[in-house]
Formats: sequence, C-alpha cells, structure tokens
Amino acid sequence: MSKLNIDQRTIASLFSDKRSDFLIPDYQRPYAWGEDECTTLWEDLKSFAFPNDSSQDFDSENDEYFLGPIVTFKNEDGKQEIIDGQQRLTTMMLLLRAFYSRFEHAQDDDTVETRKLIARCIWKTNELGRPIFDRLKIDSEVASDDDKGEFLSILERGVADGSMRSRYAAAYRFFSEKIADFVDRMPMYTALFPIRILNNVILLPIEAESQDTALRIFSTLNDRGLPLADADIFKSQFYKHFSAEGRKDEFVARWKRLEETAGLIFKPATGTPLDELFTRYMYYRRAKKGIRDTTTKSLRDFYSEGGYEILKQDATLDDLEALLDFWRRVDAQEGFSERVLRRLFVLSYAPNGMWAYLLSTWFLARRDEDGNLDDAELYGFLRYITGFIYAYSLERPGVNALRGPVYPALIDIVNGRDADFSGHLFDRETITGRFRSYQFTNQRRFTRSMLVWWAYSDPEQPLMDLDTTLEIEHIYARKRNEVHPLTDRSNLEALGNKAMLEKRVNIRAADYQLADKRKYYEGYTNDNGTEVPGTAVRELVEISRRGDFSETDIEGRTERIIAAFVDWLGELGLLRE
Repeated sequence: MSKLNIDQRTIASLFSDKRSDFLIPDYQRPYAWGEDECTTLWEDLKSFAFPNDSSQDFDSENDEYFLGPIVTFKNEDGKQEIIDGQQRLTTMMLLLRAFYSRFEHAQDDDTVETRKLIARCIWKTNELGRPIFDRLKIDSEVASDDDKGEFLSILERGVADGSMRSRYAAAYRFFSEKIADFVDRMPMYTALFPIRILNNVILLPIEAESQDTALRIFSTLNDRGLPLADADIFKSQFYKHFSAEGRKDEFVARWKRLEETAGLIFKPATGTPLDELFTRYMYYRRAKKGIRDTTTKSLRDFYSEGGYEILKQDATLDDLEALLDFWRRVDAQEGFSERVLRRLFVLSYAPNGMWAYLLSTWFLARRDEDGNLDDAELYGFLRYITGFIYAYSLERPGVNALRGPVYPALIDIVNGRDADFSGHLFDRETITGRFRSYQFTNQRRFTRSMLVWWAYSDPEQPLMDLDTTLEIEHIYARKRNEVHPLTDRSNLEALGNKAMLEKRVNIRAADYQLADKRKYYEGYTNDNGTEVPGTAVRELVEISRRGDFSETDIEGRTERIIAAFVDWLGELGLLRE
C-alpha cells in the first residue's frame, strides 16, 4: 500500500520549512490564472482577514481559510515535484513577493518582522535563518512555458515592468496595485493582512512516495480544472531525452505544433487531444510487439514500460508527427481520392472507434517515404473494415468485443499482410435475421451508422464535409403518424422510415407531410429573395418527388437496405459460403 504524508499546514509553516523545495515539473501546463482568478482570491482573502471590514472581528486563534490541497512527491533530486496546486502555489508566491516589495522600506517593528517571515517563505535560508537571495524556494521547468523565466525574475527582483507581458507579470502587478490601495485606505492594518494570510490560510500538503501515486491522488481529489493528462507525463520523458541530446528547443517547438494541431482535429470524450493521438499510436506499437492479449493496458502503463523506452526513441516523435498529419488530411478531406473520402465519411459514423486504430496502424505500416498510401489498397482496406466492423457490431455490440478479431489483424498489417477476418465470417440468414429484429432507435449509434452507409451506397451521393451536423429524419413524420397512424406502430421507428438529414434542414422539415417537405429537401427561395439550400442527401430529394411515402414504402425500403448490406458483405468475402 502506498504511503502518504498528509499534514494540514499554514502558508507560513509550509513555505518557510527548510525542507520545502518546490519544483513545477516540465510536464505541467503553463501558469493560467488571469485577473478574474486573482480578483476572486484577493477579495476572499481580504474578507477573511477583515470580516465586515473590521480588524476586531477576526479570531487569530481559530479562524482558518482553506486554500486547497498541494499534491507532491519527492523526486530523485530531493525536490517536491508539484502534481496538484501549481496555480495556487505560484499565485501565493507572487502575492507574498508583492507584500515583501511593499514593505521594503518599512521602519515599524511589526512590518519589519512580517517582511522577515515572508522572506523565509520565498528564499532558502542559511543556518541562522537569513534568506539567501539567489536561492528561491520554487523553480519551474515547464517545457511549454516560455515565460517561466519572468516568474523567477519577479520573485528574485520584485520587479514586473511594462516590458513583461506574461501572466506572472500581470498577476504580480495586480497584487502590487491592490496592496498599495489597501495600505492607503487602511494603513493601521498594513502588517496584519499578510500575517493573517501567513498564519491562518491553510493548505493540505499531500506528499506521495512516487509520481504515479501522486497522479492517482490528483485524479481523485481534483475538482478544479483538468487533471494532468497522460500526454503531459509523456512530454516530460521526451523533454528529458531531447534535452540530453542538446535538442531541447527543437523538441519544445515540435511538441507545441503537435498540441496545436491535435487540438484542432481530435475531440475525444475523455482525455486530451494528444492523449487520443498517443492512443492511436499505441495500437501500432502493440502490433509491432505482437501483442494479442485483449486486456489493453492504460496509456500510461503501456508507455512507461521499460522506463519509457518507446519515448526515448527519436523515431517515436517522427511517427507521431506523421500520424497526426495523416489525420489532419483526413479531417480536412484533402490528399485522397473521392472514393476514399466517401469511405472515410462513412467510417466517421462507425458504431465504435476501432476503425481509427486499424487505419492508424495501416497508415504507419503502409505509408511511403512521403507519407502517402496506395489509393487502391487503401480503398479496399476501408471497405473491408467497414463491412466487418458494422456487421460484427450488430452481432456483438461494444468496442471491447472487437478486440478478439482486430488485434491479430493489426499484427498482420504491421507484418505486411492484409487484414484478415476470415475466421469471423457471418452467416447470411443469421445476420439478416439480426437486422430484421434490431430496434433502430434514434439513440443507438448503429442506427446512424447504417443510415450513413446506405446514403453513400448510392454512387451519386455527393460527399459532405465532415463537420456537417447530421440528424435522424423520420420520412413518415411523427406528427403525421399522430393524425394518420401506421398499421404497424413499429414501422415508425423502422430503418426504412429513417434517413440522415442536415440539422439546418431537419429543423424546418420536421413535422410536415412529405409533399410539404419537398421544398425544404430541394431548397427554395424565401420571401426576401434569399436562396435557402436543401439537403445533400440525394435519396430524400428523390423520395419527396414521388409525392407520398406510405407504410408499404417503409417496409420495402427497410428490406432493401438490409438486403443491400448483406449482399455487400458477400461481395467483401465476409459471408460463409
């Protein structure tokens, strides 16, 4: 069981402790507090120290203001590496430095003693307790923070002139101005305010025995902002590797581009965009290792193997950049043939995300030296995995079920063989029966998957942008069913009564009779003479032009969709003979 040292401490007790030697590590994010956060902290502290704007209402023996936890672990150099509390600790250091500068020429005993106590919180001290002014109690190695030098300079010199544009400088100037205003208005309380902050503001330092333990604690306790992502930890390993080779600046620039590009492309439900990139890359590296085990390790556990061996290889960052550029091109729908882009659009509505891992592995294994793929091979691969993933997801819903057949296929891909799902073929009658009995509710992802696949089974269906918002349209409208109910109520939610439709059109076309929907499907000119575009879904326009869509049409269309998909599986070689 992991050991923890937990001890409630005042600011003065924690910061002035001779053992306190804080480090903001390279994988942390840059300082993010702005004026709003600083204002809230200042007002809270002032109201706490002077309740009802009175010095007398404060109970110095019992009143406490809890600022929050500080989660750290002692690294190999003996420094307290900060996992949680970076923003609060940094801000308190700037606030204390602003008080110290204000008291620089103080003469009264109380203020002089307060200044001495603040000094012991900011600087390390000698054996006589005197500050060593070139040795701060906090340091920053944040790889992506170009302004950390300003932070340390402000603490050392107490100066943040107009040339400094960092958030550190802005926070320091903010506190300096607030302190000046406070001293002007309440000069008798000048020494009381910082003393009450030092002695009565409470932190809860939690010292873990290792980085992993500290990170787990942070993930459990943190309710302010985003916890450290796996990619933040990986960044620190890259940073150390490239720094040791004298390529620190090169790495910082490359990592920044990765962060920016990933943020534009990936929108994962959990984790950060870079976590998603590392996840896609992990499946490639798993396959390279020949791992078939369907128990998938977490990102951090996978990459930390062998002392983060994978992250100490120059090729890894090259691979990540190439993989991200590939997905950038997919997202931008550029650099691929029309037929490949159509397959990629359909896969973007797949029942689960396994296709992205298959495609990432295919790209890294099959790319040429310019990062391109053979169009015919890629097109065939996309069709094949679409058919398999869709059909397998119908028989065994959930991405976890796909691990069994997919992991061996990934190994085949990295070894130069085609993905082969011949050991998992489908029976025509069984898969047809599953389609017929499946409840195609709007909430099920598979419903959208099939409707998009069906739309693009039409070779004339135009390619839509990936950022197009598509919603499910009831061709025989629900409102119409209330007035003219279908004989079989289940037909209202049948696959044959549904299609994907752009949200902008769906809002207008929702509850009309089919004949009334036609102008919205086709597009029209409004009363102001503005052209209002219709839908890009060809089938809906064609259906509306027939004038009606009956229950018989619903049933017939349902059967056509099912039969077409099952026949397509046969064409792909995914049906048993």
